[in-house]
Amino acid sequence: MTSRAFGSLPSGETVEAHTLANDSGGSVEILTYGGIVRSLRVPDREGRIDDVVLGFDRLEEYLAGHPYFGAIVGRIAGRVSGGRISIDGHNCALECNDGPNHLHGGRRGFDKRLWTAAPVRRRDGASLLRLSYRSPGGEEGYPGGVEVTAVYTLTATNEFIFETEAAADRATPVCLTHHSYFNLAGEGSGPVLGHEIRILAEEYVPTDGALTLLDHRERVRGTGADFTRARLLQDALPGLEGAHGDHYLLRANGAAAPREPTLAARVAEARTGRVLEVLTDDSSLQFYTGVALDSSMVGKSGRPYGPHAGLCLECQGYPNASSLVGFGDILVRPGRPQRRRTLYAFSVA
Repeated sequence: MTSRAFGSLPSGETVEAHTLANDSGGSVEILTYGGIVRSLRVPDREGRIDDVVLGFDRLEEYLAGHPYFGAIVGRIAGRVSGGRISIDGHNCALECNDGPNHLHGGRRGFDKRLWTAAPVRRRDGASLLRLSYRSPGGEEGYPGGVEVTAVYTLTATNEFIFETEAAADRATPVCLTHHSYFNLAGEGSGPVLGHEIRILAEEYVPTDGALTLLDHRERVRGTGADFTRARLLQDALPGLEGAHGDHYLLRANGAAAPREPTLAARVAEARTGRVLEVLTDDSSLQFYTGVALDSSMVGKSGRPYGPHAGLCLECQGYPNASSLVGFGDILVRPGRPQRRRTLYAFSVA
């Protein structure tokens, strides 16, 4: 592991960048600001190493505002319908910062907080980075204080592992995700329209025109949301509402969480041969096509990020689950920490 300063916040606090690397040339750089994965470099079938996530070279560009490039999102990732959550029969109103909904933890969610870093080495020799953050009660309107840790690992076989643990001093919802925008052809190489995508989910949750989740399950079969068989993004876009992407349910109604992460999605890029498999023990996956990118932001390559410059595979709980039955459990209670694990496994074909 190597570390460096990455700039200072307006408060004067220093943001650090920590890089994990392996012997195959893979590496991942993580910022203490927002837990952002700034770069993720992996080989293609010819052994060429490329950065496969969108992001910036300077802290100022992140501070100016961005669509959650590589960040930890929370307390609740996704859209909370009407900003309303229910905890044991008590209602709580969150700020609606995305039209009629509360999005990604509010105006200053975990993606805009400074985390504390602690490098660690696993018994098998793999390096990892542990970030921690204490979210006080009332932050962004959420009840209860929460202690959150996020652990990043890069294995010798180019598995990037993202693990979280949350402990609360009173019942409160926690639904975290990692929000990288992936482009397996390389960051700045253009749109991901030629990426082949498979999502192993039989059900999804439809939305209205404001992307408000409608809180009922529908079968994907026969809809534009069906990725049970691999499809090129360019072929799938016309069938996706607003060309945006959907929220997929990875477990049957009432099914228990798996003991180990299971395969949720697979993405392949033919030119480079890169393959990304996403395995998780979370209950949902939000697929996002990057449609709102509009070329106004210039990335690390010096090229602007236009529509579909990267795609997101956000493993998380269901945002409205605290008010529903059969959509999983996102409430964290005293003495019962929440633990989640997602693997982004890179290979070549």
